[in-house]
Amino acid sequence: MNFSSLDVFLDTGQTLLAKGPIALIFIEDLVEVDSTLTHHLGLGFAAVIALAPPELTLPADIAQKVHRIDYPLRHPDAMVSAMNQIIAACPPQTWLYYCYNGEYLFYPFSETRNIREVLAFHTEERRSAMLTYVVDLYAADLQVNPNGVNLQEAMIDRAGYYALARPDPANDNHPKERQLDFFGGLRWRFEEHVPEKKRKIDRISLFRTQPGLQFHANHTFSDEEYNTYACPWHHNLTAAVASFRAAKALKANAGSTFDVQSFYWYNSTPFEWNSAQLMNLGLMEPGQWF
Repeated sequence: MNFSSLDVFLDTGQTLLAKGPIALIFIEDLVEVDSTLTHHLGLGFAAVIALAPPELTLPADIAQKVHRIDYPLRHPDAMVSAMNQIIAACPPQTWLYYCYNGEYLFYPFSETRNIREVLAFHTEERRSAMLTYVVDLYAADLQVNPNGVNLQEAMIDRAGYYALARPDPANDNHPKERQLDFFGGLRWRFEEHVPEKKRKIDRISLFRTQPGLQFHANHTFSDEEYNTYACPWHHNLTAAVASFRAAKALKANAGSTFDVQSFYWYNSTPFEWNSAQLMNLGLMEPGQWF
């Protein structure tokens, strides 16, 4: 089903929001759109919705499975605005997921468990949101892949990740309870080319809607409990979003493209496209999930 604008979708397509989990894929450019949509279609979402520029053409087999909204992301606030409008339109307690093209969701044992099973378990743990780490993927050879993207030879950093306490400005900058800012990957290694506000690699990519919930540009929510990495009594399930987004940006930006001759370093390792590697590297937590 296609919608000519977000307004049209909100007026006529709300039946698609009646049952989750729903994946919202924000299409920034035309790089690896098909692979992103195919990956998320395979995870078992009730609906996959692509918010895409009008010039995007999808293969017929993907187009018939994806609901498309013509929604170019030219304005800096476009993504945040769309998220908040869709959150407000959803029934309460609907699970939503969001990412961009060139990004791929993994969760513990995602090869044998679908997203509905994961979120049913997470709901039973009395959690309404799930922390995800955005793990940078990149091409090893930028001479061959000048945009930094290569699925067949994707690389990942196996070290260099760390967390800092998240200060609370409303409480004399004391650390917020069960909240951390996470860093690493290309945003850390090439931080001189990344604005400070965009260096974090944590997102709350999976969450349940509720009345009045607001999504913020820094990938946090107005409900502080949503921004926590675990509940007070034990570790919870976390997930990872394997992402070419930072690599694309560093090579597309005129201020960094000539300074970045290679993303490869001694801690680079081939990405194996499975959840076991991400768990072994400590990039997601199975918690009580089994």
